[in-house]
Amino acid sequence: MSVQTIKKVLGEVYGPLTSPSQWKPKRFGRTHGRYLWTDAFGVCNLISLYHVTKDKQFLEFADVLINDVHDVLGKDRAGRARLGNATNERPTLGGLRIGKEKEEGMDDGDGQYFHYLTKWMFALNRMTIATQQSKYNSWALDLAKSVHKNFVVKNLNGQLRMYWKISIDMSRPHTLSEGNLDPFDGYVTYRILQETAGTDELKDLISDMQKMVAARSNRRRDMYDPLDAGEALWICHWYPNEEWSVKLSRDAAKGIDVLYQMGEFDKIQEFRLAFREFGTVIGVKCFPSRMDEAWQQRADALLHQWDHQLYTRDKDITPVMYCSALMPGVWRNLSGVPFD
Repeated sequence: MSVQTIKKVLGEVYGPLTSPSQWKPKRFGRTHGRYLWTDAFGVCNLISLYHVTKDKQFLEFADVLINDVHDVLGKDRAGRARLGNATNERPTLGGLRIGKEKEEGMDDGDGQYFHYLTKWMFALNRMTIATQQSKYNSWALDLAKSVHKNFVVKNLNGQLRMYWKISIDMSRPHTLSEGNLDPFDGYVTYRILQETAGTDELKDLISDMQKMVAARSNRRRDMYDPLDAGEALWICHWYPNEEWSVKLSRDAAKGIDVLYQMGEFDKIQEFRLAFREFGTVIGVKCFPSRMDEAWQQRADALLHQWDHQLYTRDKDITPVMYCSALMPGVWRNLSGVPFD
């Protein structure tokens, strides 16, 4: 049932999954192009479908979508030139745009978000694992090495910190603030990429992230945002026994419990954002040892609240994250865990 549902939903978002050779993934009306966060989930959903069905066409669809993202978001807003030093063979050397409809800027404008880029790195990494073709993880490594120095800087005290959003050309920050989870996200994602590559080429980048994680892990975090709390659980489930992970996942689990007790998930749906709650579901499903059996049942109930409300607010982020929440698949650290 999950496979047919996900195929149907992805067909609504991207166009029917018929023939990969003739498939052109629909561009999103909201952004007049691609959207990096959405497409990272889209690629992972297609790879998950391959693992469940063993139908290699799903990998071909994923490859088409990956190339379209690089052709759209790996170029300037006019679509004329690749970003930075990127080439057709190495399309991520200049980073990737978010894909916002508005001109770049601080608020809801285009630019480069660190936590969107790490999602794309992860999707490329899963594609290498599924296809056994190294080029996808190599593109992820290129992306990490190209953007890292522009997001990670030293403050006046010589301590490392991050910007969460920078300009398309990576020449300046669009905001001076740091993403709540960006150091943890970067630390885990870089390690995953390097482990797959079997090299130490991200050693210095991982060291930077490790220092920031160590400096931040003793802070108590009130995580009362459904997406942040779910993301934290997802990040932590990759290395669940490390000290920073134990602390962060504990705070995330507490935050989700508080949200539940406060009735956050029982409010009228028009006042909620489904995709943020799907982030909660993904985190709960990926880290079952942190969340008890009652929460596994609540996650399923929460997911099914939205079964018939997937396209009311947007037609891309919500439905693709619904698919990942319904079947986390490759989002899981698959140590003996079934994809379905």
